[in-house]
Amino acid sequence: MSVLPEVFQKVAARRVVAVLVIDREDDAIPLAEALLAGGVDCMELTLRTDAAMGALQQIRAKVPEMIAGIGTILTPDQVRAVRDADAAFGVSPGLNERVLDTAQEIGLPFAPGIVTPSDIERALAYDLRMLKFFPAEPSGGLKYLDSIAAPYNHLGLRYVPLGGINVDNMRHYLAHAAVAAIGGSWLAKRDAIHAGDWATITANAKAAVAIAEESG
Repeated sequence: MSVLPEVFQKVAARRVVAVLVIDREDDAIPLAEALLAGGVDCMELTLRTDAAMGALQQIRAKVPEMIAGIGTILTPDQVRAVRDADAAFGVSPGLNERVLDTAQEIGLPFAPGIVTPSDIERALAYDLRMLKFFPAEPSGGLKYLDSIAAPYNHLGLRYVPLGGINVDNMRHYLAHAAVAAIGGSWLAKRDAIHAGDWATITANAKAAVAIAEESG
């Protein structure tokens, strides 16, 4: 049975990943510091704005204790750019073989998005064991994940649900043996980042970490 890459072992130990859309590079450092103050030290910056790559580079250089990766990776060129920017890991919303080929070629730890058994089996062809379950709640939530994961439980696959996860339902996901961590965009919403509402972001992080610790 394959062992998870070290960075994903760390993600599984933390159990909470902040998923972020950032519009200004200047917000990168205070954002990372606000999350750290709340106990969240793992983030996925999504490639939905031009500021994401620069924000990643600032965080990796100035807040090294933050495990910072990049999400919404859609093309092989983006995979290379993410690696060049020193991302700790990469994530995609779906499963694109050209993206996975490039990630494996250059050695970027990668978690593709899955939502069907066929997606899982395509990921297994790449010997991937950390998978993003997306969109989690709209696809049927934990009951659906339990069903599609069951045939593969003996292979040690781990999942990071994202999409509709929040402070009210995250403990149910974290109680599932196959769930490594949850991804939360509510921890630092785009408008809160834009407003510089670091206190709210820290409070959200603290609340999520407390639930994760209760979940074991």
